[in-house]
Amino acid sequence: MSFKTLIGLEIHVELMTENKIFCNCKNEFGGEVNTHVCPVCLGLPGALPVLDKQAVDYAIKAGLAFNCEIAETIRMDRKNYFYPDLTKGYQITQADNPLCKGGYLDIDLSDGEKKINLERIHIEEDTGKQIHTEEGTSLLDFNRCGVPLIEIVTKPDMNSAEEAKLFLEKLRATLKYIGVSDVRMEEGSLRCDVNINLVDDEKKIKSQITEIKNLNSFRAVVKAIEYEEKRHLDLLSNDESTEKETRRWDETLGQTVLMRKKLGASDYRFENEADITPIKVEKAWLDNIQETMPELPHAKKLRFMEEYSLTEYDAGVLTQARELADYFEEVLSYIGDSKIVSNWVTGDVLRRLKEENEEIQDTKLSAKMLAELLELVKASKINNNTAKAVLREMFETGKSAKEIVEEKGLSQISDQSELEEIVGKVLDDNPQSIEDFKNGKDRAIGFLVGQIMKRTKGKANPQLVNALLTEKIKER
Repeated sequence: MSFKTLIGLEIHVELMTENKIFCNCKNEFGGEVNTHVCPVCLGLPGALPVLDKQAVDYAIKAGLAFNCEIAETIRMDRKNYFYPDLTKGYQITQADNPLCKGGYLDIDLSDGEKKINLERIHIEEDTGKQIHTEEGTSLLDFNRCGVPLIEIVTKPDMNSAEEAKLFLEKLRATLKYIGVSDVRMEEGSLRCDVNINLVDDEKKIKSQITEIKNLNSFRAVVKAIEYEEKRHLDLLSNDESTEKETRRWDETLGQTVLMRKKLGASDYRFENEADITPIKVEKAWLDNIQETMPELPHAKKLRFMEEYSLTEYDAGVLTQARELADYFEEVLSYIGDSKIVSNWVTGDVLRRLKEENEEIQDTKLSAKMLAELLELVKASKINNNTAKAVLREMFETGKSAKEIVEEKGLSQISDQSELEEIVGKVLDDNPQSIEDFKNGKDRAIGFLVGQIMKRTKGKANPQLVNALLTEKIKER
């Protein structure tokens, strides 16, 4: 049997609005339990919802970013089901008339681009949160009730865990670029459900779709897909039937666990939300949102490659986050050398950010400070090794490069007469290295450079040292 894996994703994204979607409660992560609540989001009798315009703006923005068709009229529906943290006994969402239809996102594979088509993007409210104690008690925090969500539903166009991961990474970067969500999976701002089954088109054999709920990391998505892929294949290979199921990923067990048999649309008894009247999406409204759209990651990457002569890899790294791309361009506005700025930002700066577990916008190292450090390198006032040490201290203290260099006396020695004297002394002390170099042992020059750097405490200009060594050895 030759099976193909079909994967579709349902991604829930919390929108970064000031208020909740149907009331004026603060939309803010954390806070004392059950303090960001009111009669509307608690579902108390007589409380009426009012749709938040900012939530709709953000949803339309996402639709435009993913090439969707925007509906002319917004209609809301009720999705009826029982769950302990669903205060009203139904969720206000969209059924047959989503705000955004169709759309797509391209992902980069080793053999070229692949288009992942979207089914829809619709708006809805989030539920509350259950907190399970060690004593076996379940507590409810309703702060999250009514937080605005968009649900992004793809077609089953992905065929591997790697493709799903690439799609989620690009989707996450795009959502962050357009500023509609902080997409922090650890805080639940982005959660993913996976729908997966296997098909053999030639033999007309397929497994039933399994839905894996509430995956909150890319690693969990990959592991859950790989596990389900193998489970479906084993069942089909043994002529065993599969059932439509909803499962969850158990990180401890390293496997999916059955939650319930999968429900169909009829089980939710969808009905029109009569408390929210239909809203027309006027052209002027849409045009205004379109004007606020930033340059998207792929377009920025292509521009960086063309405008700054960057490699595809470097441009991809620099545009992976909007803040990093903006930082790169700000540094460039001060120093005007795309190659040196790219090398330092993609190398030492990102390495330090990872070590410090910081984002570029939170670091003490401003764009202007990095530019000043690179100016010192370009002017040969400090060498690369010294600059790396200075950068580390800049991260830790927030001091400028000039301050650190002056305080510690790190200025590079570029005075030729001073270096000639040091080179002469090193050669006098190491006659064997001179003979080794003349006999073709190139490593000898590295040893001599090391001795000079040792005497100058790493401050000698390496280019001048190499030139002087070659010249002085020839004279001996």
